[in-house]
Amino acid sequence: MPEIEFRNVGYAVGGRQILCDISFSVEAGETLVLLGRSGSGKTTALRLINAMLLPASGELRVAGRPTTAHDRVALRRSIGYVIQDAGLFPHFTVARNVGLVPSLENWPREKVNARVAELLDRVGLPSQEFANRKPRELSGGQRQRVGVARALAADPRILLFDEPFGALDPVTRLDLQNEFLRLRDELRKTSVFVTHDVREAMRLATRIALLDQGRLAFLGTPAEFRRSDNPEAARFLEVLRPDGAAC
Repeated sequence: MPEIEFRNVGYAVGGRQILCDISFSVEAGETLVLLGRSGSGKTTALRLINAMLLPASGELRVAGRPTTAHDRVALRRSIGYVIQDAGLFPHFTVARNVGLVPSLENWPREKVNARVAELLDRVGLPSQEFANRKPRELSGGQRQRVGVARALAADPRILLFDEPFGALDPVTRLDLQNEFLRLRDELRKTSVFVTHDVREAMRLATRIALLDQGRLAFLGTPAEFRRSDNPEAARFLEVLRPDGAAC
């Protein structure tokens, strides 16, 4: 059974169609990258998964149940979510940011503290050095690492990433992509990752879902994406061709 399944999903705002009849599934342990231009519907699709939005048509299933049948708060707490610039609470310490969802789920304080220390160490931020800092005391890359740790805190089966590395410099971005790949291989979480950067998509994805004006234009592996004759895929592939040379 897929972890996530879009069944002819549509979404509209004020009569304007954002997503049109989208169907695809995400299997356990895979990383599906939602690739597309600005306004293609990537983030809307992501927000439908954790029921921040609900489909206008069709059905979206998570863990075998329609999102409309889940308790929406419980569903969101069961899914890790990482956004650009991490979205940390500025008045919380790093430790309190990371431990937020386990605390809301009434984990014992000792268990929360142990989980925070474990995850900070796992993302390369030693807890003794970073746990009591505030977000303003961190670099952009460090804040994103805290965001990833926070998303992992309650051990969710699903992780959602909304262009998490888009605002970072190229070197830091590459470092965090490497960290993402390491954690993916270690933890085997099901991940959906939004980006408009085809290089990032090719590097991180087990499969790519290319959205074009709210429709699914392509779905397949990075190798299949390179071979695709879809016009929108071809436009993205031009970025990978140095001086117009073939891939």
